[in-house]
Amino acid sequence: MSTAILTGPPVAGSSLEADLRTLGFDVRTAGDPSGTAALLAQVPAQERVALVDPRFVGHLHALRLALTDPRFPAAAVPGALTVQPAARAALDRAAARIPVGAGTAHLTDLLTDTLTDALDRADAGLHRVELGSLVATLALTPAQREEARAAVAAVDDEAVRLRTAVKSRDGFFTTFFISPYSRYLARWCARRGLTPNQVTTASLLTALIAAGCAATGSRGGFVAAGVLLLLSFVLDCTDGQLARYSLQYSTLGAWLDATFDRAKEYAYYAGLALGAARGGDDVWALALGAMILQTCRHIVDFSFNEGSEFEGGAGNAGPAVALSDRLDAVGWTVWARRMIVLPIGERWAMIAVLTALTTPRIVFSALLIGCALAACYTTAGRVLRSRARRARRTDRAARALADLADHGPLVELLTRGGRGRTRTGSLLAPVMAFLSSAVLLVWVISQPRPASWLTVGVAACSALLAAAALSRPLKGALDWLVPPFLRAGEYLTVLVLAARSGDHGALPAAFGLVAAVAYHHYDTVYRIRGGTGAPPRWLVRATGGYEGRILVITVLAALLPATGFTLALTALAVVLALLVLAESIRFWVSSQAPAVHDEGEPA
Repeated sequence: MSTAILTGPPVAGSSLEADLRTLGFDVRTAGDPSGTAALLAQVPAQERVALVDPRFVGHLHALRLALTDPRFPAAAVPGALTVQPAARAALDRAAARIPVGAGTAHLTDLLTDTLTDALDRADAGLHRVELGSLVATLALTPAQREEARAAVAAVDDEAVRLRTAVKSRDGFFTTFFISPYSRYLARWCARRGLTPNQVTTASLLTALIAAGCAATGSRGGFVAAGVLLLLSFVLDCTDGQLARYSLQYSTLGAWLDATFDRAKEYAYYAGLALGAARGGDDVWALALGAMILQTCRHIVDFSFNEGSEFEGGAGNAGPAVALSDRLDAVGWTVWARRMIVLPIGERWAMIAVLTALTTPRIVFSALLIGCALAACYTTAGRVLRSRARRARRTDRAARALADLADHGPLVELLTRGGRGRTRTGSLLAPVMAFLSSAVLLVWVISQPRPASWLTVGVAACSALLAAAALSRPLKGALDWLVPPFLRAGEYLTVLVLAARSGDHGALPAAFGLVAAVAYHHYDTVYRIRGGTGAPPRWLVRATGGYEGRILVITVLAALLPATGFTLALTALAVVLALLVLAESIRFWVSSQAPAVHDEGEPA
């Protein structure tokens, strides 16, 4: 239940009370500031409370944005203020401090705005809604009221609501081929009481059915898979637009949306590989390679973004940013650059069309080429920006990068005494991380029989190099490269050992293992984004960390025959999946977990 308090007597001819009831508020009326304080004291502290000046004139959607968005402790537009339990104590203190008596009319007459300013000064997490073309104002005279009503009539707030349901920054395919109609599907869902979580689940189920169709290996199955994959993407866009249209944000919804995209795409890769196998073409190595490349691309994105918090501001990012700004001034280059990075819309459209018209081998080959070019483009630009920047990374950003590195007990033991400082221009950490992965990969690729105890020794040396990379705070200009280097080394080592094992089931088992580990890494990212930090240290230790998993896998490869190695990879995948999923689900469905809403670059 939510309560709205009108801070004065209702205005004749106003629909404000009806609008507040439409938004789900129980409306109460106060005659003066003291009456407002009395009513405020009657509202339980665990409920949302809104204070609205009866002279408010504006669009219903402006009120909706100010009073019903669950993401902010407090939010306001002129004449209307809402507070959730997290900021309720600050509101009570602000209300108690408002003076009464002669000379206070300028404070009490505009009570909502006075309280809004007080919450802002108290740093209570106040969000001032950006209205754009919407109207929200206090009309103090009849003339102002008529003028405000005319301004309201001049703007269709439903059209604004539909337009703003779409991400402000999205890919070309999504913007021009999906969003023009998916927004209306979102409105249709809202009017029938469907929730974003239900649409997200429908998108997942549709993608899983598409993967099942691809697994049949028939041309009809491939065509159906392509169509269903596109339909899944339409629903994937719809769930976010429905959340923005109806302001149905939730912690669970944020987690589902963040994880289901990867689950859908990687399950589809597995379906394609199974379908190809039915036709006699083994493409599991390509499927696993595509998943590894896509995951490493995301780790590059996450590491760069999480590591982009600097002491004293961002500093000078050099000519790379200047060139980017000049390119953004030319309309067509904006879309070209968004397409080059192969975001989810373009990527899924390519996969769907190629699935329907060609073979799984061609699908994965095109995907690997496209993602590799996109990775080179984005990583090169970020390296140029980082090299030109002279600012020092904050402790929080360095901690985030260390958490993304996902080091286990062995590296933790080896780095226990490391307390040195890192210079901004130091390349020690990224060079050591690169060598940690490169030495191991060159060895397993070059050896005629990589499953040996010598490989275990090389893996131990790789762990020592990783410890050297993580021995100091990751505050260097290019230290954000450490997590992606370590991820690439781990994933590719599993791929090579499985491919060289000689057992046909090893690559599907390796696919499952990498998928489980990748889920753990994505979960780490979204927890850090939410401001709660990495998963608990016990979980990281239990999963072995980067170096622990590699050592276990190389020991299993050296110790077991090919079929035994496949069984061991399968068992390891199941154990890790159950472990990380159980902890992830516990965290994200708990009331303490933060909601994460990605409105930035498309994934």
